Amino acid sequence: MRTMNNTPFHKCKSVLNKPDLTECFQNTVLVWFPCVYLWLLAPFYALKLYCHDCGCIRISTLCTAKTVLGFLLASFGFVEFFYILLERSHEIQNHMVFLLSPIIRSLTVVLAICIIQLERIRGCRSSVFLFLFWVLAVVCSLVPLRNITLFSMVYGRSSRCDDTGTNILSVCMTDNPCPVKDASFLSKMLFWWFTGLVVKGYQPITIYVLSVCLFSRQEKTMAAGVALGTRLPDQAQILRKLQKEQSSGFCLLRTLARNFGPYFLTGTMCIIFHDFFMFAIPQVLSLLLGFMNEEDAPLWKGYFYATLMFLLSCLQSLFNHQYMYTCFTVGMRVKTAVMGLVYRKSLVINSASRRTCTVGEIVNLVSADTQKLMDFVVYFNAVWLAPIEIALCLFFLWQHLGPSALAGIATVILIFPLNGFIAKKRSKLQVQMKFMDGRIKLMNEILNGIKILKFYAWEKAFLEQVLGYREKELKALKKSQILYSISIASFNSSTFLIAFAMFGVYVLIDDKNVLDAQKVFVSMALINILKTPLSQLPFAMSTTMQAIVSLKRLGKYLCSEELKDDNVAKAPLNGEGVLIDNGTFSWTKEGPPCLKRINVCVPQGSLVAVVGHVGSGKSSLLSAMLGETEKRSGSVSIKGSVAYVPQQAWIQNATVQDNVMFGREKQKTWYQRVLDACALLPDLEILPAGDSTEIGEKGLNLSGGQKQRVSLARAVYRKADVYLLDDPLSAVDAHVGQHIFDKVIGPKGVLRDKTRVLVTHGMSFLPQADLILVLVDGEITESGSYQELLSRQGAFADFIRMFASNDRKESVTETAAQRGRTSFFFLPFHILTGVCQFLATDCLFVLPQVRLEMYMEYFKTIGMAFIIPIVFLYAFQQGASLAYNYWLSLWADEPIVNGTQVDTDMKLAVYGALGFAQGIAIFGTTVAISVGGIIASRHLHMDLLKNVLHSPMSFFETTPSGNLLNRFAKEIDAIDCMIPDGLKMMLGYLFKLMEVCIIVMLATPFAAVVILPLAILYAFVQSFYVATSCQLRRLESVSRSPIYTHFNETVQGASVIRAFGEQHRFIVQANKRVDFNQTSYFPRFVATRWLAVNLEFVGNGVVLAAAILSVMGKDTLSPGIVGLAVSHSLQVTGILSWIVRSWTDVENNIVSVERVKEYADTAKEAVWTVEGSSLPLAWPQTGTIEFQDYGLQYRKGLDWALKGITLKIQEREKVGIVGRTGAGKSSLALGIFRILEAAKGEIYIDGVNIAEIGLHDLRSRITIIPQDPVLFSGSLRMNLDPFDTYTDEEIWSSLELAHLKNFVSNLPDKLNYECSEGGENLSLGQRQLVCLARALLRKTKILVLDEATAAVDLETDTLIQSTIRQQFEDCTVLTIAHRLNTIMDYTRVIVMDKGHISEMDSPTNLISNRGQFYRMCREAGLV
Repeated sequence: MRTMNNTPFHKCKSVLNKPDLTECFQNTVLVWFPCVYLWLLAPFYALKLYCHDCGCIRISTLCTAKTVLGFLLASFGFVEFFYILLERSHEIQNHMVFLLSPIIRSLTVVLAICIIQLERIRGCRSSVFLFLFWVLAVVCSLVPLRNITLFSMVYGRSSRCDDTGTNILSVCMTDNPCPVKDASFLSKMLFWWFTGLVVKGYQPITIYVLSVCLFSRQEKTMAAGVALGTRLPDQAQILRKLQKEQSSGFCLLRTLARNFGPYFLTGTMCIIFHDFFMFAIPQVLSLLLGFMNEEDAPLWKGYFYATLMFLLSCLQSLFNHQYMYTCFTVGMRVKTAVMGLVYRKSLVINSASRRTCTVGEIVNLVSADTQKLMDFVVYFNAVWLAPIEIALCLFFLWQHLGPSALAGIATVILIFPLNGFIAKKRSKLQVQMKFMDGRIKLMNEILNGIKILKFYAWEKAFLEQVLGYREKELKALKKSQILYSISIASFNSSTFLIAFAMFGVYVLIDDKNVLDAQKVFVSMALINILKTPLSQLPFAMSTTMQAIVSLKRLGKYLCSEELKDDNVAKAPLNGEGVLIDNGTFSWTKEGPPCLKRINVCVPQGSLVAVVGHVGSGKSSLLSAMLGETEKRSGSVSIKGSVAYVPQQAWIQNATVQDNVMFGREKQKTWYQRVLDACALLPDLEILPAGDSTEIGEKGLNLSGGQKQRVSLARAVYRKADVYLLDDPLSAVDAHVGQHIFDKVIGPKGVLRDKTRVLVTHGMSFLPQADLILVLVDGEITESGSYQELLSRQGAFADFIRMFASNDRKESVTETAAQRGRTSFFFLPFHILTGVCQFLATDCLFVLPQVRLEMYMEYFKTIGMAFIIPIVFLYAFQQGASLAYNYWLSLWADEPIVNGTQVDTDMKLAVYGALGFAQGIAIFGTTVAISVGGIIASRHLHMDLLKNVLHSPMSFFETTPSGNLLNRFAKEIDAIDCMIPDGLKMMLGYLFKLMEVCIIVMLATPFAAVVILPLAILYAFVQSFYVATSCQLRRLESVSRSPIYTHFNETVQGASVIRAFGEQHRFIVQANKRVDFNQTSYFPRFVATRWLAVNLEFVGNGVVLAAAILSVMGKDTLSPGIVGLAVSHSLQVTGILSWIVRSWTDVENNIVSVERVKEYADTAKEAVWTVEGSSLPLAWPQTGTIEFQDYGLQYRKGLDWALKGITLKIQEREKVGIVGRTGAGKSSLALGIFRILEAAKGEIYIDGVNIAEIGLHDLRSRITIIPQDPVLFSGSLRMNLDPFDTYTDEEIWSSLELAHLKNFVSNLPDKLNYECSEGGENLSLGQRQLVCLARALLRKTKILVLDEATAAVDLETDTLIQSTIRQQFEDCTVLTIAHRLNTIMDYTRVIVMDKGHISEMDSPTNLISNRGQFYRMCREAGLV
């Protein structure tokens, strides 16, 4: 079989001008190669299918078509076999190959059909194995097809054309563009499965509809699969390991590598193949330029080189994007896994560690730090691969330019330390993150305590604090950006610098060294390749540095101390419900004990009351029983399950029903019984949707009493064995409190058989307690039944005698600043999974493109003075680049005289001058854009901050803080960094593209015919992409806010979640929110890959056009101009991708400008100060208040909260305001402070109409002690006097009057004592006293008390009341009554009913009139 027609079978059978393969080769190697591939690997593939059964797939039309076509193809082989046997039998003896080939081919096709069926049975939807077989079969059939076609054209007959046609058809049939799970191999490689969603995203639809499209289609399966498959197998075990090793970030990195490393390695393989094809292209370019120099070279060589260059470019693109896809998928999985770890950690972290990291910092960990880890995964390979790529480039350059390549190495070595130094300096400037953390932490507190800020007119002080952080953050950012600009200038000039050094040394060391086209442009192509690793390496190193910082931060948090499992033993006890044996407890390991020598034995089914002064350790005792404190010594045991009601009710942003059931199944009868017992049925009747009404974030639309009753109902519904109740009756009416005690807690309540530990200040409940514990300074001084303690004649007996009479005559009147608002601020509950759950404003109708106004808004804030020079600098920079490249082509075409070129020094000088001019221009443009970006960012942040702080309270009650925090964190970060970086990149590549197009058309004007349709195709593809990408960006943005809201909620309610043992359910909820966000993010990066693959094929079309047209114009074109055109066209693919990617980045991030600006149009409060106001400095001097036909509505169209109030309060008058729930008591206070503006009528203070003065002028001159005591993180002094207007003596004096002097004197830093976030390191009563100290410090002529003593014990209440009577004797005092006995000596009492005054007189007269006030006093036992 060696010869056929006397020609060796492996050699070409024609002359070099028309190369061809022998018939023998065609009938053996080309037929057998795909067959051998299939037969050899089929057994291994069958074994793999056998081991991985995914369930049988039913027979589809496509499967049937493939099978029929397969049998048709096999039958052609058998027909050919019989035809040869009959018609060419004389040739068979010499050439058996003719007979064997069709049989082998047919049997192989039958095997392929069997594999198709086996795949169907084992549930394999897409087969790479068969795809490669069909591709091999088609490629091997193309040569015989060409010969048969030529033969037919000459002899007019065809032979096996049907065979090849059917082969091609079979390949086409295997490609089935569909979502990724069902996509074929080719569809996965080219991302065609994504096209359906791109078309969907182009249509103008709402985000919600897009999310439905996204998840109703099969993309959901993949996206959710990618996201859900990312959970680390046992997070609790990993957290324990991190805790044990204390190795900060290293153990975390190792764990992530072990879980996600194998998939990451497949991406690494792709990038290695990409590099192979990338380095092959310059070698082919060298051959093409060599061909252009040969005068008698056959044209087929040129066409072959041009086609080969095109194919190599396509393969390079494919492998590059598969690598990027794999890395982003791994990065996404890493991000999800770490978010899960951080969330789980937040549920087990102990109180000491919790105080060191605020909610803002935890939010930053899950937003910024996890993103940095994701970036690290994407760019990590560049750290080790870039040096190898640089070495290979320099090796090939050595081959072309010899030792002169060392000059290039020297340049690289000079550039490297510079960029290394810059990267190091920039990593030091990461302090910007510290300032950002501080700013976000402060913003979180401002949003949580916004009501206090408004009551005290403190917005300006906190605005200045936020701006202080912001200025430091921007200062660090500016330094970082200037350093980055030097870095960018050195990268972008690196091509020129290396070329200048190498060519300069090459021509100067020897006159005989000439630069021809081959040397110049192959070197330039290699230098362009070199530019990628040079630019990637510093970025990869910087990303790695940032990731290390983030890993340390995450590691530090994940290694922080946790609650010990052995703090509370759950062992079954003999008759005791709770047992503490000689326990000493503290909040931190090093700190002083908060409870000492505690011995408690609570019999099963008994009611234990815990009493004591403010700060005596009552709440700490319950925390010790829950295992929340640090156990120094002793033991704690609890029998059975636990339910806990905290002192400050923790309410979820969910329906009333969800809050009560708290993850349990609904038992209708029991549920109704619980609501009735907790006195919630009357409240549910006034809610718009009953128990399906959604409660706002932190229970914003409930009064204090309602929140407490919902919190209690949650515990009762649980049917637990032990109930720990931390003063649940402090915020409710007396009659409601009595009802709850009788129906729930007391001896006849629903919990009568349960073990109950009740912290209380209410003396009336104590006689019914089985055991009373008296706490003083963290020790139990007395314990026993009520009668036992009275008979001992101890401190408790004195306390009871002193306050019992008062207590019998007291009434708790439930109120809250939100009370009258109850009917409005309940939000209808829509269960729109994830997206629309949190805010109607985030479910906007969105157009495909971002509105032009947003760009105008952004550029307007930068200013035209910046923009025009930037555009000129870019034009100059690219003009210089075009000039030096064209100059180089002219130099390459310079004729060689006596083996040398003339004027090389002058040519080198011109080349150098143009290159250096470009470098300076690059630095100028990048610095200008960075500075412009910072100017815009500063203005936009300032506007956002002012807009938010000028918003009325109603805005904060309907806008979740997670959404606002997201604006200040993620969106501002995008405006700071992402938009300027995107603009730099977009403008740079846009001008570069113009340069390439000019060069290609300069060389081959006919290329315009190809470039124009490619440009139209490009515009078409990118318009689809940009629209979809922006939609997905919005969807991802909207789905991100609920993550932060949920994190915030969880951290604040961690103790409740732990007490109820609901950690697992909350982890699942958090995972769902993160997954939903990731299912929006996954299509975003797939869209980028889809675009890049499609665009790079367009770019490769430009390469093919430039090369083919250059070959066609061989006789007229010089090698220099061809080298210039082809080497530049090779850059088009990258340029096109980067233009659209950077444009999309800008489009995506300009959405942040849109989201930051959206609060500019919301309703605002009146101005803070009125310019030129004639208000006296000492106003109000007397403190008279006059209401004239005053009316108040929470919103137009709603019922009047107050109607026709006409009232005059004289100076120094003490007025008590009482009434049932919703009567309008708090609405009066809100009206005086203009938290709500009057709907009709006026209020005059000292004769001045308060509607005509600035809000701060009003609020800073009157004082309120609110129901909820709010403190901010910072010093105690800052909490009392944020403006630094009072001396230390005045502050100490106010603390003494507030009965806090002894406490503060014993603190380590005294006035500089750091309060933790929300003042969590002070008890609730102490916080209330700090609020009293604030009022005493301001000492204004008008004081409003809104349930100011709800959280303090009776003794402290008496002290506060006496202080108020003495210190505010010459002031007007309005008290929204909490305990009726406190207002019995007031000048007047106003009884409110349904928004109007029903009675008003002195308490004595009202009692003698026997009206509504009399009835209230009779209920309280006062008459």
